[in-house]
Amino acid sequence: MAQLIKLQDYVSRYERDMIRYPSQYVRLKKQQWNKLKEQWEDGGIFLNEDEFNQFKEEVEGKSTLFDRFKKIWVKNESQEEVEGEDAPQDDDSFRFEPSVYYRPETIEDLKHLYLDQLFHFQLKWASSTLTEKSYIDAKYTRDEKLKYFLQRFPDTFLLMYEPVMLLKKAPVELEILLFTPTDLWCISILEEANDAVFVGSMDRFWKVKHGDKEHSLLSPILSLDRTESIIKTIFAKAEVDFSVKKAIMSRNGYLDFPDVPYGYRLLDKRTVNQWHESQKNMGSPFKHMQMKAAKALIDYTQTTSVRRMQWSESEQDENELLMDPEE
Repeated sequence: MAQLIKLQDYVSRYERDMIRYPSQYVRLKKQQWNKLKEQWEDGGIFLNEDEFNQFKEEVEGKSTLFDRFKKIWVKNESQEEVEGEDAPQDDDSFRFEPSVYYRPETIEDLKHLYLDQLFHFQLKWASSTLTEKSYIDAKYTRDEKLKYFLQRFPDTFLLMYEPVMLLKKAPVELEILLFTPTDLWCISILEEANDAVFVGSMDRFWKVKHGDKEHSLLSPILSLDRTESIIKTIFAKAEVDFSVKKAIMSRNGYLDFPDVPYGYRLLDKRTVNQWHESQKNMGSPFKHMQMKAAKALIDYTQTTSVRRMQWSESEQDENELLMDPEE
C-alpha cells in the first residue's frame, strides 16, 4: 500500500520528517497485519456478519454494553504501538489498531477490511501532526482514485495527491505525483462515463465522445507541462537527479491521441493494467534519491492547519506564567 505523504494543503507528518516516517509506516503495517492474520487463522473470537448484526440490534440503545462488545475481537494483550523512540505515547493518531468485529470468510476479505482501515489511518497521518491538524474534506474518504493509488501500489511508493505548492507566495495545485524508487510520475486522470473516448490533440481543448454525445474539456497537457516545469525547477535548486515522467490515465475509458508528444505515456483501459503490474512488480526498496526528491517537493508545499487544542492550551498557560505580574 503506497504512502500518502501529502494531501492537498493539509499538514502532514512526512513534511516534519521525510526519512523516519516511510520506514516506520512499513514496519507498523506489516506488524499489525501479521497479528490480525494470525488471529484469523487461529479462529479468534469473531462472530459472522449475521450474528454481529443481530447482536447489534439486541443491544441498540445500550451504548456501554455495545462499546464493550466491540472490543471483543481478539488482539494481542501486549499490542505494540508505532515503533520508534520518538513516537509520542499520548498521541492517538500515531496508533493503528484495526478493528474486526466479525470473522471474514476468506483471507482476501480480511485483507480488504484491513486495507480499508489502513486507508483511513493514512488520512490521519496526511492531515495531522502531534501539535497541528487540518480539517480534511470528507470527499477524500470516498475518493476512489485516491484509494486506487494507495491500495494498489507497493509500500515503497510515495504519493502526493493534488498537492498545493507555494511558489513566490502564490499557491499552485499540481497533478498527482507518484514517487517510485526510480521515477516520479506526474499523472492526470480523465474519467467520465464508462467507455468514453478522449480525443487528444495539441489544441487547448480536447473532445470527449460517449455514444452520440460530445463535449470539450481542457487539455491535460497544459497542467502536466506546468507540473513538470515546476518540479524540474525545484529539483535543480535542490540538486536532485531524479527521472520525471508524464502520464495521462483513463481507467474506464479510451485515449485517442495518435500524435502524442514525446515524453508522454497514455494509460487507458487497454494499457493501464499492464503498466500497473510493471510498477507493482518493481520490487525495489526505498532509494536515497527518491527520498531526496520527495523532500525537495514537500518543502515547497503549502500547509493550512490549526494548533491542536491541548497544545494551544499549554501555550496559553505558559504565556500566563511568563506574563509580567504588573501588567
